[in-house]
Amino acid sequence: MSLFRKKSVEHMLAGARNAGLKKALGALDLTFLGVGAIIGTGIFVLTGTGAVQAGPALMISFLVAAVACGFAALAYAEFASTIPVAGSIYTYSYATLGELAAWIIGWDLMLEYGLATSAVSVGWSGYLQSLLAGFGISLPVALTAAPGAVPGVATLFNLPAFLVMMAITTLLSIGVRESTRINNVMVAIKVTVVLLVIGVGVFHVTPANWHPFMPNGWNGVFGAAAVMFFAFIGFDSVSSAAEEVRDPKRDLPIGIIASLGVCAVLYVAVAAVVTGIVPSAQFANISHPVSYALQVAGQKWVAGFIDLGAVLGMLTVILVMGYGQTRVIFAMSRDGLLPAALSKVHPKFATPFLTTWIVGIFFGLIGALVPLNVLAELINIGTLAAFSMVSVAVLVLRRTHPELPRAFRCPGVPVVPVLAVASCLFLMINLQAITWIAFVVWLVIGMVIYFGYSRKRSKLNH
Repeated sequence: MSLFRKKSVEHMLAGARNAGLKKALGALDLTFLGVGAIIGTGIFVLTGTGAVQAGPALMISFLVAAVACGFAALAYAEFASTIPVAGSIYTYSYATLGELAAWIIGWDLMLEYGLATSAVSVGWSGYLQSLLAGFGISLPVALTAAPGAVPGVATLFNLPAFLVMMAITTLLSIGVRESTRINNVMVAIKVTVVLLVIGVGVFHVTPANWHPFMPNGWNGVFGAAAVMFFAFIGFDSVSSAAEEVRDPKRDLPIGIIASLGVCAVLYVAVAAVVTGIVPSAQFANISHPVSYALQVAGQKWVAGFIDLGAVLGMLTVILVMGYGQTRVIFAMSRDGLLPAALSKVHPKFATPFLTTWIVGIFFGLIGALVPLNVLAELINIGTLAAFSMVSVAVLVLRRTHPELPRAFRCPGVPVVPVLAVASCLFLMINLQAITWIAFVVWLVIGMVIYFGYSRKRSKLNH
């Protein structure tokens, strides 16, 4: 039964009060964190992949993915306002489903957030190279992409992707307040760029390009939705900031739900515009589809701004995902499931300094050496599993801790959490078999570490 031992909610809240992290964030900061994490490679890079797969019905694919995320977001909002502790769904699972489930989901989140930073660094590299090409600047081919990322081209290492990871890791290691200030500025730039795409591109839409609307049928729509789900990942990382929020019971639900809603509207509008400008099939092998659409429309000056906005904007995704990952590892280490050194707070910067640099270097190398399409699907399956878990956990918490004060209550329980699980499982089924194999391998490695190290050293074991 030790596999199902649980941490008391009261103990968690007491530990959070004594963690030493600065309470510096408000509702607007959290909304910007969420938008900063969500709008990135998913819309600026993977839109082309989705358009090839779903055609103009990519708009529906985005809606399907948004609905699945929306159900999970409501469950996240209840948990975040009830148990405002670092660690996100890992922490929630520990209080409701027990230690083994918490370990699995924490191990899963480490993969999700880490690979998300790697994937976005690759997308960032593509837009940076597009921007530099406009000035006649090019990097040595061997240093422009991961091995095998470009068919027929001998690439060895994605140097821009690695360097941007090191820059963001430096920023994260020196403080959350400094990081969020820079994040807020870059998010404002990024949203402005997305609005520019919609505002200029709408006048160049050719409705004939929306026919056939669904060239690959519903299979294409749902397959694209399973990939486009990646474009919405990020709102969950808002809950990882719980211990650094001034009024978590009020501000966390606002940040989670507002950021997801804003991005869903923008995504559907961008999908409508780019597929209306360029026939969907032409997006094959295009690494910067949004700016490409404006180039086709003859608006090269706008395309240049999009490249610049994407280069700046995707930095925020790396920033927030890296932030979320370090806080999950921080929470797991504090519970004894990972080495204690990983939860040490820097005396000057008040951040988990060592953890930040370890994960930054490790996933920086993955971004430099693994192609983007492989990274995207691996992230999606991990996130879908996490969203399913939080939806189950909110049902358990309602039954086991009905007396807990809840500043926000997930509506329609148990229907909404059940729909969240069903939506996530449906999208998981639409992922490729190789993705499932890689996910299972990651979980097996996690089980070996848990039974070989973490179970005995867990603080609950003492």
